[in-house]
Amino acid sequence: MLALQYIGHSAFYISNSQAGILIDPFISGNPKSVFDINSAKITDIFVTHGHSDHLGDAIPFSKEFNASVFAVFELANYCMSKGAKAHGVNMGGKIKFPWGSARFLPAFHSSSTPEGGYAGMPAAILFEIDGVKIYHAGDTCLNCEMKTAGEIYKPDIALLPVGSNYTMDIDEAITAAKWLEAKHVIPMHYDTFDLIKADTNDFKTKIEMLGKKCTIMRPGETITIK
Repeated sequence: MLALQYIGHSAFYISNSQAGILIDPFISGNPKSVFDINSAKITDIFVTHGHSDHLGDAIPFSKEFNASVFAVFELANYCMSKGAKAHGVNMGGKIKFPWGSARFLPAFHSSSTPEGGYAGMPAAILFEIDGVKIYHAGDTCLNCEMKTAGEIYKPDIALLPVGSNYTMDIDEAITAAKWLEAKHVIPMHYDTFDLIKADTNDFKTKIEMLGKKCTIMRPGETITIK
């Protein structure tokens, strides 16, 4: 069984019988996150960019669970300098796992370490697990790389930021959903802070008008993917 849990902000947990995959684990320090780390199996950690609300607990979790952090080269090196296990990758890089694969793709944003150092390019990540392709957009504006991702990789599920100010807004995310050609869309990166409040019911209505499925997940909520 393949399950997707929304932790809050841009953090997700993907799991099946083989894997427990954390993405952008901003958990401690986020009062709106919901995740029981003690009952989770953590095999791999992915980080889209270096900002603290995405790097989150990746480094301490890597140490605690002996799990590698997968990130763009410079950010991976930063994680290693802090004692984490890490694997550096760059745009277009595909990493194969027993559970499937993850490919790093472009996102348009900024990226720095908690100390303000250069953390490489921000990324989107395309996961393929149990025959399902899940596209995590990271923090990004609307960009034409999403057209390429839709044409070539054809994700089944798109996790898209909608909070504006730091990322694209609802209407731009609607266009992103069209370009990505994903059948199922899940909003993220909203309501954590006042600056990124968004009307996700409006987003859901507009996505469904395109004939696509939209699921608004509460922090801690898990859905089964078939």
